[in-house]
Amino acid sequence: MTHPYSDLPPNAFWRSGVAEETLTPEALYRPKFPLGPDAAIATAGSCFAQHIGRFLHTSGLNLLDVEPPLNDEAPGLARQYGYGIYSARYGNIYTTRQLLQLLEDAASGHVDGDLVWEHQGRFHDALRPAIEPEGFVSVEETLALRRAHLAAVDRLIGQATHLIFTLGLCECWADRQSGRVYPIAPGVIAGEYDAYRHHLLRLGYPDLMDDLIAIRAALHRRNPGLRMILTVSPVPLTATATGQHVLTATTEAKSLLRAVAGAFAEGLEDVDYFPAYEIVMNPAAKGAFFMPNLREVSQEGVDAVMTVFRHAHGIAVAETPDAPSRATPAEELLCEEVLIEALRR
Repeated sequence: MTHPYSDLPPNAFWRSGVAEETLTPEALYRPKFPLGPDAAIATAGSCFAQHIGRFLHTSGLNLLDVEPPLNDEAPGLARQYGYGIYSARYGNIYTTRQLLQLLEDAASGHVDGDLVWEHQGRFHDALRPAIEPEGFVSVEETLALRRAHLAAVDRLIGQATHLIFTLGLCECWADRQSGRVYPIAPGVIAGEYDAYRHHLLRLGYPDLMDDLIAIRAALHRRNPGLRMILTVSPVPLTATATGQHVLTATTEAKSLLRAVAGAFAEGLEDVDYFPAYEIVMNPAAKGAFFMPNLREVSQEGVDAVMTVFRHAHGIAVAETPDAPSRATPAEELLCEEVLIEALRR
């Protein structure tokens, strides 16, 4: 060997690994631990995580769902009410702070009576405002169902062997008085924005790392054997309130999330990182992995991500009449974020 690069494999070089080669699943991802037939999997995260959950559901693996709909005869309607999207009815969890907050509340059973938003005489759980599109009939109903939800999340963490969490955003809106963070700004779905009470919270690298450390600790207090698989959503921001151009803000956010996810997983045997972000953003795809709006991931992109995941874990996709093997198309994802653009003046 004349220098450290002499005997490296082709996938260590850009020309031979990307520009001149079709990216193979084996080269992109080697999991630290298996997802075998005994795995009990929970999913959570930003909108892109819905693709992962749908794929796992159709794969025949044990995807947990601790809050299923009472009537499964209308799955499309159930999805509109937050059922069957994730392993519990918590809706999209865009930030590490949001997930940490949920785990802490589930462990303590704490329900904050102030976190109920009103809209046209109906009431929304401020921490999952989109799960009931028309809102609940009363504050009491809202809080009672949140208590039941937290109990379900606690059961979920106790039952799961693996949690797949997709990191999506670094900026969120928070309450100055309580420190609570929301999945979306007050006033977009329900509630009222108060500039004196609500503020934009930008999570930096130390914040994200501290959150992940605390998330893992919270999970292990409830279930010491639980393993985590982290991914980063490739979906750009719909909008930013940072004052930056949305392209710059997106690049900053995804860079932070990718860096902290990789660094956190690197030194832990029970935490793995799956490169969904890299697969979609791969230059060799030449834009084919995005829809014409340059934000939603195309079906081809989703298939590329799930093919790598499936091959790495040896998962065979089951074909059944009511469970198609293809992931949910991007246009069917339920994302509160897109409402920001719809309400733009």
